[in-house]
Amino acid sequence: MMSRSEIKRFQDIPNVGPAIEKDFHALGLKEPGELVGKDPYQLYQDLCAIKQTRQDPCVADVFISAIRYMEGEPARNWWEYTEERKKHLGN
Repeated sequence: MMSRSEIKRFQDIPNVGPAIEKDFHALGLKEPGELVGKDPYQLYQDLCAIKQTRQDPCVADVFISAIRYMEGEPARNWWEYTEERKKHLGN
């Protein structure tokens, strides 16, 4: 397993595939290290605005998992953040 400082592609982050990587690029993020300190809920809202449609709320779960991982938390499945997201966003 690579260290977080060695992660150069978004897809090297657990739970992140090609679609989420494209979403991060659409948000103006160029490298995984830029996720540190970001608000996953704000990124989700920004993505909805950029795409001019409400995105699947599970995208927010993946954003949470990616940011937390890059901030040093252990890798967890994205769906383990669903309950937290529902409490935060109220849906």
